[in-house]
Amino acid sequence: MAKWVYMFTEGNASMRNLLGGKGAGLAEMTNLGLPVPQGFTITTEACTQYYEDGEKINDEIMGQIMEAISKMEAITGKKFADKENPLLVSVRSGARASMPGMMDTILNLGLNEEVVEILGEKSGNPRWAWDCYRRFIQMYSDVVMEVGKKYFEELIDQMKEKKGVKQDVELTADDLKELAGQFKDEYKKVLGEEFPSDPKDQLVGAIKAVFRSWDNPRANVYRRDNDIPYSWGTAVNVQMMAFGNMGDTSGTGVAFTRDPATGEKKLMGEFLMNAQGEDVVAGVRTPNKIDHLKDIMPEVYDQFVDICHTLEEHYRDMQDMEFTIEDKKLYMLQTRNGKRTAQAALKIACDLVDEKMITEKEAVSMIDPRNLDTLLHPQFDAAALKTAVPVGRALGASPGAACGKIVFTAEDAKEWAERGEKVVLVRLETSPEDIEGMKAAQGILTVRGGMTSHAAVVARGMGTCCVSGCGDIAMDEANKQFTLGGKVYHEGDPISLDGSTGNIYEGIIPTVDATIAGEFERIMSWADKYRTMKVRTNADTPRDAKKARELGAEGIGLCRTEHMFFAGDRIEAFREMICSDTVEEREAALDKILPVQQKDFEELYDALEGNPVTIRLLDPPLHEFVPTDEADIKRLADAKGKTVDQIKVIINSLHEFNPMMGHRGCRLTVTYPEIGVMQTKAIIRAAINEKKKHPDWTICPEIMIPLVGDIKELKYVKKTIVETADAEIKASGIDLEYEVGTMIEVPRAALTADEIAKEADFFCFGTNDMTQMTFGFSRDDAGKFLNSYYDAKIFESDPFAKLDQNGVGKLMDMAVKLGRPANPNLHIGICGEHGGDPSSVEFCYQLGLDYVSCSPFRVPIARLAAAQAAIKESLS
Repeated sequence: MAKWVYMFTEGNASMRNLLGGKGAGLAEMTNLGLPVPQGFTITTEACTQYYEDGEKINDEIMGQIMEAISKMEAITGKKFADKENPLLVSVRSGARASMPGMMDTILNLGLNEEVVEILGEKSGNPRWAWDCYRRFIQMYSDVVMEVGKKYFEELIDQMKEKKGVKQDVELTADDLKELAGQFKDEYKKVLGEEFPSDPKDQLVGAIKAVFRSWDNPRANVYRRDNDIPYSWGTAVNVQMMAFGNMGDTSGTGVAFTRDPATGEKKLMGEFLMNAQGEDVVAGVRTPNKIDHLKDIMPEVYDQFVDICHTLEEHYRDMQDMEFTIEDKKLYMLQTRNGKRTAQAALKIACDLVDEKMITEKEAVSMIDPRNLDTLLHPQFDAAALKTAVPVGRALGASPGAACGKIVFTAEDAKEWAERGEKVVLVRLETSPEDIEGMKAAQGILTVRGGMTSHAAVVARGMGTCCVSGCGDIAMDEANKQFTLGGKVYHEGDPISLDGSTGNIYEGIIPTVDATIAGEFERIMSWADKYRTMKVRTNADTPRDAKKARELGAEGIGLCRTEHMFFAGDRIEAFREMICSDTVEEREAALDKILPVQQKDFEELYDALEGNPVTIRLLDPPLHEFVPTDEADIKRLADAKGKTVDQIKVIINSLHEFNPMMGHRGCRLTVTYPEIGVMQTKAIIRAAINEKKKHPDWTICPEIMIPLVGDIKELKYVKKTIVETADAEIKASGIDLEYEVGTMIEVPRAALTADEIAKEADFFCFGTNDMTQMTFGFSRDDAGKFLNSYYDAKIFESDPFAKLDQNGVGKLMDMAVKLGRPANPNLHIGICGEHGGDPSSVEFCYQLGLDYVSCSPFRVPIARLAAAQAAIKESLS
């Protein structure tokens, strides 16, 4: 028979996956001999079984629960469902990963009107008894029966007004008894039945409610944001009540062994006298600082401080604790590794190393890589943000804070910025030709697109705040306005964006620059010491490349050359090439671009200081480059000696039914070899010049051919590259090595990697396109149905943000295992957006990739995640 229930005395900290974080903590504190109200934990596996059984608690689990109740009765000397000496319990959630405030709790379970009367009489404290009962009715109604808190809060406010008091604690026993009656009437009015009086029925209802709360909307959102699988489930902790609301000798509070905001080594916390746990966090009364407890109850304070030292030394990490004082007796209700800001996390980790409590490897492993983002971007002023109310919310696609005046076109963004205005670019969706406006803007807001949309990818690369996929916006581009939340916003109206949370605010919220403390570099140096996988960057401009080098990038894993075509006269020359009728005309147009593209590459080589640079040949379909504005079309027609109508015919002919699978990637060079020739010349000439300038640098260009699906495609395009490169090198008289590789992004390329590897010097996984083609849906359109997929439990995360290891990952694994035996010198990396996602980085490490490549501001995240993967393997 499976074991579904564990007494606190049967568990320990190593059983976190089974008992959840709270249950494991209670068990471990029990083992340490700390004052813990005893009880039992219903396992996470029981939660999973509950859902498998159709949201029912089966007889076997229920039998073990009642057996555990009997053991609690023996421990406490009280009887569950007894009128004279009742055992009252709390029922609390506890997942294996901390999810503060996401799931539900019920306190004071086991009360009914008859028991309350007896408790009040025996204790000589009827106010306490009725306070517990009204709290229980309120919590049970809200959590178990989903009646809603607000009705009860309104009744409490009416009672306080009627009695002329301001605080709940000023209400008398008779007041609370009257409130309890009103609460039960409200319950019956809403549900059409009496409030349950049988404690066993109450217990079953509460346990089911906690299991159900694992699947509530806020928990589901939190799990997606924090990579917590739905399959984990939550444990349920049933614990003897300790009462902080028995009067002025009782209280409750929360505390941290270090400051969770700064990491400073000092006890931080708050408490309330004559209160229960929810009072501290609900804000109905102003709590006292924890230091004040030593003035009220010095012996209890000293005992609590000793326990804090014990727990921090035992867990070797900052602890977040809940406690209750019942008539001057201290009880510990929870301990867990405390949530902290990124800055605090770095300081605490370094301090713990200095205090000889943990090793460097442990310090590196305890930092959540995702939190580093907040250290690298501007943030809203905390005080100002507290008073701000979001007017909308979408996807936090690129972190940081931004505020400025609304503009609707890239041209306006650039023009307004040039005259000193701070702007936020609002678009239905962005395209490559918006790049200059995106650079000029403080932030970007889009109606369409997901975490790997064009706007998101480019914004992350630039370190620009971006909120994407706000489908609640009704856009009116023609009139330069949009509607959100019932209000119309016009061009020039002020707006603020939070790229971390996805919140959208009306007006200007002040921002503060990010500050990187000394501990950041210290942690990063330890990470670099222990990681074995390299970290490169995706960078298309010298500015991005320099920023990435500052943040520790060891090369460029992807330079998207198409982003270099949109500046000023370059786009016009490229459009001339597209609209040319002959090879000679196309070559003449490309000759205008060659010197500026060469200069771009020289600046990239300079920025990377001899580290590897991988440059991808032109990838997107040609229709993305053609003009849409009448004036631009007229200018192009004049340049080509054609009529406007002739140019429009050419533009229309470039329309594709499915651009993702159309005339793009290596197909462009197959169709127009002169494009590949021009780009190869620019790459090689730039490398030759850099080698002359820096003879001590290792300059070895890596030329990447995109979208290959067949060995013959690769051979054909590679021939053009090699012939061009070799001719340039021979003419220069300089010895220069170069590599030609391919992006593995078409599933067929992964399936035939053993053939392709024979012609490739390197593979680089383009997991954005590979994800699209493996799943068969567009990353820009997925936002239309992903929420439905989340609700239906089909997906738990966005496969464009977190690598699909079961599907796309299998293709990658296959490509590695087929490719390396066919070419022992093959080096392999990843340059899709997944290269900056910690769980995806770990997967890439497990596959044996040589490097990951990500946007500049995610380089520290990848460095830390790569180190953690190596450390994890070394300890396994």
